[in-house]
Amino acid sequence: MRDLVIIGGGPGGYVAAIRASQLGMKTVLIEKDEVGGTCLNRGCIPTKAYFQNAKAIHTIKRAEEFNIEVSGFKFSLEKAKARKDSIVNQLVSGVKQLLKANGVELIKGEAALIAPDTVAVNGEEIKARNILIATGSVPARLQVEGADLPEVITSDEALELTEVPSRLAVIGGGVIGLEFACIFSHFGSKVTVIEYMPNILGSLDKEISKRMGVFLKKQNIDVHTGAAVTKIEKKDGEVLVHVEGKKEAFTVASDLVLMSTGRRPCIKGLNLDKVGIETEKDFIKVDENYQTSVKGVYAIGDVIGGQMLAHKASEEGIVAVEKMAGLNSCVHYHAVPGCIFTFPEIATVGMSEEEAQAKGITYKVGKFQFAANGKAMTMGEAEGLVKILADQNDIIIGVHIIGPHASDLILEGTMMVKNRMRIKDVIGTIHPHPTLGEAIMEAVLDVHGEAIHLAPRKK
Repeated sequence: MRDLVIIGGGPGGYVAAIRASQLGMKTVLIEKDEVGGTCLNRGCIPTKAYFQNAKAIHTIKRAEEFNIEVSGFKFSLEKAKARKDSIVNQLVSGVKQLLKANGVELIKGEAALIAPDTVAVNGEEIKARNILIATGSVPARLQVEGADLPEVITSDEALELTEVPSRLAVIGGGVIGLEFACIFSHFGSKVTVIEYMPNILGSLDKEISKRMGVFLKKQNIDVHTGAAVTKIEKKDGEVLVHVEGKKEAFTVASDLVLMSTGRRPCIKGLNLDKVGIETEKDFIKVDENYQTSVKGVYAIGDVIGGQMLAHKASEEGIVAVEKMAGLNSCVHYHAVPGCIFTFPEIATVGMSEEEAQAKGITYKVGKFQFAANGKAMTMGEAEGLVKILADQNDIIIGVHIIGPHASDLILEGTMMVKNRMRIKDVIGTIHPHPTLGEAIMEAVLDVHGEAIHLAPRKK
């Protein structure tokens, strides 16, 4: 009898396994593919490797701005893929070593529940006091004629390409779609984004998503919002995406189509029905302790819905096993940061203006443009801004950044939102000069019109 069996070795599962081992639990981790899950093998890490390739190309193309003459360069996606694979393999190996060092038993195989305390894998039955499901999610496909064509791929297949398509149509203007749009645009593809909703990045603060639309246009990426794909067909050697637009129907000619229309929970083969685990729209229902409708069976990460983020799954995994051990832990859902690796980067935590308005919260806004930040100017990356939201009690409820190194800067904002800091708590924190972080302090000061490097507000 084990203390805990975890199904799924992604960022939720393997982190939970290590924490469980630290708490003295005899733990088994079952993974059908490679540890690290989507994040490490087909998501966060591989795309960031390609993002760095794109960033290098972006810098080379702007070399003249830094008084450097470049006569020309060649980019090989095949070699970039080899670099990406090498990074992934190294990290996968590192996770395996961590699991081994922590005494976690790792089994490669496809698991299924056969009882509330029993998991079957590779013809063996394993009994455990607790079971944790952390099987994550898989790309969802738009149900439209032609979606099954070989030239219509998901993010999984996009990361295995060895040649850059001349024309790439991206269906979906969310995080994944726009990251790939920016990456392949820098690689040399002519990219067109088709988004069904009225705005790209619909879950973000509207001001940030609107600004991103402008930046995409500058990168020569065509974006169609409020546009529904009606059919995809292959004709005369090219792939045609038929779209019903806001005003009229149109067709996007491409060589490859990236389907980026969200993700769905991965529950196939788990036998949830057999043991009585309740789901809603395929997402596993859990209580405040991450326990499912069956006692002793828990679930975390993408498979339970909410924000589908690796770091959220990791935190849920830690908290779930700590609760099993009787500890009083919780996930601070009001302060889950999100990062988008586009050009420029976007990072956000807490409420947007629209969310605050919907909740009837009286709020104030402070902003600071990177164009007035010395470090950003020296980097040649002075586009974008930092935006701070504070409620009627001066508690910081939202931080939104679009600009250079937004993904690194958001940590300070996350600390503010997580700890429900007031404006007065942040003021007086000395930010080193010259750094991008100074823009955060200026935005905090601007909430009350006290920013130093901004002209006084007009009264």
